[in-house]
Parts: sequence; structure tokens; C-alpha cells
Amino acid sequence: MPSQTSEGRALLFGLGAVMLWSTVATAFNLSLKFISPLQLVTVASVTSWFFLSGWLLVSGQMGNLLRHPRGEIPRLLALGVINPALYYFLLFGAYARLPAQEAMAINYTWGLVLPLLAVPLLKQKLQSRDIYAALLSYAGVFVIATRGDILGFRLSDPAGVLLAMASTVIWALYWIGNTRIKTPPIQGLFVSFTAASIILVGVSISQNAFSDLPWQGLVGGLYVGLLEMGLSFILWLYAMRLTRNTVRIATLIFLSPPLSLVFIWGILGEAIRASTLVGLTLILCGLALQHLNRRKKHSV
Repeated sequence: MPSQTSEGRALLFGLGAVMLWSTVATAFNLSLKFISPLQLVTVASVTSWFFLSGWLLVSGQMGNLLRHPRGEIPRLLALGVINPALYYFLLFGAYARLPAQEAMAINYTWGLVLPLLAVPLLKQKLQSRDIYAALLSYAGVFVIATRGDILGFRLSDPAGVLLAMASTVIWALYWIGNTRIKTPPIQGLFVSFTAASIILVGVSISQNAFSDLPWQGLVGGLYVGLLEMGLSFILWLYAMRLTRNTVRIATLIFLSPPLSLVFIWGILGEAIRASTLVGLTLILCGLALQHLNRRKKHSV
């Protein structure tokens, strides 16, 4: 049973992960001022692959990759096409078109997409509270996407909103695909990033994407790959392993959106729109409603 010390460490690891996640919207936006979504996702994926390789080597887990069932590795390689390759390409495309505050807020609705897709794909039952949560959160997306002009029904950037929404579906599909994977998470992530990095590097070379790579964009890609795709995942994983109250640690994720807005306002200089605040509040209320529903089911 985790001790009080373990709970304290779990809290610190969880807060560390949330703090890193809170900076990535700003990092995405800054990086995309200098490089394209394809360049950013390629640099970040390769960086994360090297980070995960080093982690597995230092921890002595690299050799364990050969001991998993044969069917696992091909499945993990296929999942790598979904995440990070396709997911981050779509997400970065959204950030390239939308203000960071809008892309960030819409991206948080992936938690609503997951239970909706689990109904047909995992044969799970859809709870009424899940429906109410989705309606509430997607009302928030609509407020953000129209920048408050909800009666005009004009989206601020239809392509950007579509990319952001598509990324939430891809992310949810990735996690559903992981439900039957028994490979330890870090090892599984390494295999997926191997496939993604090979594909992305190949596409980038064919598109001559490395011919013009400003150092600012390179630094941004290194930051995203090292901290958002790599270290934050490991911190969160350890936080969940050390705690005996996973629901309490999971609640920390609700700190990330408001912290992200602080970084977006303070570093990017974006004026935070009232429509973003209203829409994000609706999204977080929907997520909280779903979170309470999950907590109630686990306590029964």
C-alpha cells in the first residue's frame, strides 16, 4: 500500500506533468511561427524517440521488448501511425490556423470523445450523464469556434476548428486501440514512436522539409518532443503508480487549461477572449460531470 511519502511524491509528479502540459500550447504556437506542422511533428517525434530510447536503456528495459507476444509489436507499430504521427500533424495544423487559446480549449474535448467512441468500438454502454457532459462541452466548443457569435453560426476558421476536432477523434481512437495492449506503457510508446519517426522522416525527406529549418523551430521541436511527448508522460505514469487514489491525481488535469491561458496571455501576448473563457468553462464543466460519473461508478 502506498505510504504517505508515496502520496506526496505522486502529487509532485502529477503537478510536474500538468505544469509541462500547461506550457505546450504556447510552445506549439511559438514553434509554428518558424516551421511547418510537418517539420514540428517530425523533429518532436524523433526527439521523443531518442529520449525514450535513453530511458529504456538506463532503466534496463530495452531487452524486454523482445519478450512480448509477437502480435503486440505490429499492433504498437500501427498505433504509432495514429499517435504521434497523425494526431500531432492534425493538432499542429489546428494550432497553425487558430489562436493558441482556441486550439488548446477544443483539444481538451478528447475526454468526451473517448466514451462516445467506446460505445460502438468497445461495446460499452452510454450513460445519460456522458450525453449531458458531451452536450455541455460541445456547446463550449461552439462558443469558442464562433468567438461568441453563436447566432451568426460563422466559425472563426472552419478548417482550423475541423483539424482540432479531428485530432480529438484520433487521440481517442489511439487510447481505445491501447485497451488490449499488455506491453508496459513506456516500452509501447517507444515502439509506436519508432514507426512514427521512420514514416515522418521519410515524408519530410520526400517533401524536402529539412532544407530550411530555423533554429527557433528546431528548439521548439526539441522542447515539445522532450517535455510534452516524453518527460510529462513518464511523470504522469509514475504519479498514477505511486498513488492509491488515482481519481484525486487525475483531477489535477483540470489545472492545465487555466494555467495554459496564463502562459498564452503572458508569453504569447494573446488577449484572452470572453468567448474563450465561457467556452472553456463549459468544456471543463462537461469534463467534470463525466469525471464525477466515473468516480461514482468506481466507488460502487
